[in-house]
Amino acid sequence: MASEDAVIAQVEEAHRHHSKTQFYIVWIALLVLTGVEVMLAYQRLPPVRMLSFLMVLSIVKAALIIAWFMHMKYEIPRMRRIIMIAGVVCLCLMCIFFPDAYRILRMGAQ
Repeated sequence: MASEDAVIAQVEEAHRHHSKTQFYIVWIALLVLTGVEVMLAYQRLPPVRMLSFLMVLSIVKAALIIAWFMHMKYEIPRMRRIIMIAGVVCLCLMCIFFPDAYRILRMGAQ
């Protein structure tokens, strides 16, 4: 119980010391990344390359949103690991099931 109280005190202390300036910087970074994504949409890139760039930018944006706006940056390391493992498992499941869904659509079963 004492270690739980220490963790709660540590998280509360971390929350107390962040300023709004950090949030504005992250917000501007998200706007810039969105602008880059829009710019990429107007470029004549091969689809695989464009989608690769867009996926990387989307992952960076998601990481910024999760870290600052969802306050994951201030959580205990165990909670961060659990969230990251769950995200990786979801991505792996998507990589497994999407090709199967494509195969079913290609066969004509709708």
